[in-house]
This record gives sequence, structure tokens and C-alpha cells, in this order.
Amino acid sequence: MTPSLALRSLGGVDTSENLNVFASWAIALMEALGSIGAGVAVAVENLFPPIPSEVVLPLAGFTASQGSIVLWEVLVWTTVGSVVGALALYGLGAWLGPVRLRRIVDRMPLMKVSDVDRTDEWFARHGSKAVFFGRMIPIFRSLISIPAGVQRMPLVRFTLLTAAGSAIWNTVFVLAGYLLGEQWQSIEQYADGLQVVVVAAVIVAVTVFVVMRVRQRASATGSAEERATAAESSSDAAPADAQGAHGTMEG
Repeated sequence: MTPSLALRSLGGVDTSENLNVFASWAIALMEALGSIGAGVAVAVENLFPPIPSEVVLPLAGFTASQGSIVLWEVLVWTTVGSVVGALALYGLGAWLGPVRLRRIVDRMPLMKVSDVDRTDEWFARHGSKAVFFGRMIPIFRSLISIPAGVQRMPLVRFTLLTAAGSAIWNTVFVLAGYLLGEQWQSIEQYADGLQVVVVAAVIVAVTVFVVMRVRQRASATGSAEERATAAESSSDAAPADAQGAHGTMEG
């Protein structure tokens, strides 16, 4: 059974009516390239975080359950795809580099160059854990490769950590699709819930950061104005004191 026929057996309903554009494209890739097509789809997903791996991985697992492609090949090629996509973003981070990054941050509102320095220090201590576990967090799965490149994490270590973390994530979703069979689409709702939690956490963190930074700027501006007012008062008081002293001397 070809991938397209296997996927069109979902309850007798044409998948073109139920799957999004990316899923349809992934189906076409698997039909043309087999397991390698699943790897290509995952590599693209890594480069464009809004594209959900939570669709293509269970889909590939379901296709394997129909005998269209081999399960172990799917696991291997999707992991290879994850590593290839991550390496591309690592290269982007390496090209960006700390110097260019500081220049960009210096021009951004509410940001400080010291923020980059603190991030560098944190990544130097926890980079390996961030890369490994980051591969299992939606959105951050892709983005974590950029700071690794900026920091020039040793390429072999980055590749091994990325492969290990990706293998775990990919295996969970591919096997879920394989075991659930025609119910593979039910995985998406749970994956969407996890993504909502991550997005909500990011929104909260960004909001807190913006509020704190605005308050810091306001406090700094208020302190500067107070110092300026005090300086003006001192400069105005100085001539008056001088005149008073001159009058006393004449008296």
C-alpha cells in the first residue's frame, strides 16, 4: 500500500479534507521518497518552527503501520532530518556571532548589551542541558540551535546532544502514530495543548520582562530628573549665597 492510499484510508474520508497543507505536503514527500521524505519534512520543520513536527511524526508512524515504509527507517531518517535542520540554525548562530548580536541588541528598545552577556554566561554553564532537553520542547526545539551557534558550542557535542534529544522526541511521536493507527490524529490535540502551555509561558515571561524593564527605565529617568533639579537648585542658590556674603562684608 502506498503512503497516499494508506493515509486516505482514514475512516474512508479523503485526507485532503482533514489535513493541513503541510501534512498533505509531507504525504507527497513520503509517497515520493519513502522514509527519507519524512526526514526531509522534519528538517524543514526545524527551520520553520511554526510548522508542527507533531503532525508529520505521527503521520509517518501511521504510514509505517500500514507497511508502506519501514518503522526503523522512519526513526533514523526523522532523527537525521532533525540534526540537519538544527545544524543549519547552528550555522546561522555561528555567522551571527556575539559581536554582531551585541550590535543588534544595542539598537533594540528595552534591551541591554548586558542581557547578551548574562545569556552567554548562562549558556556557558547550562548549554548542554539546554540543547538536549530543548529538543523536546515545542518552538524551542529549533531556536535552541541559534544560541549554541553563537556560543560556538563544540560541533560534535552539539550534534550528539541534538541527535539524542531529537531521537527521544521523534520516537515518542512516531511510535504513537504507529500504535494508534487510524486514530493518529488524536495525538495532535495533546501536542497542541503542550504548545499552548509553552507559548503561554513565553508570553508571561516576555510580559514580566517588559514591565520590569519599563519600570527600570522610568525609575532611572525619574532619578535623573531629580538630580538635574537638585543641580539647578544648587546653582541658583550659589549666587544668592555669594551676594549675602558680600553684603555682610560691606556691613
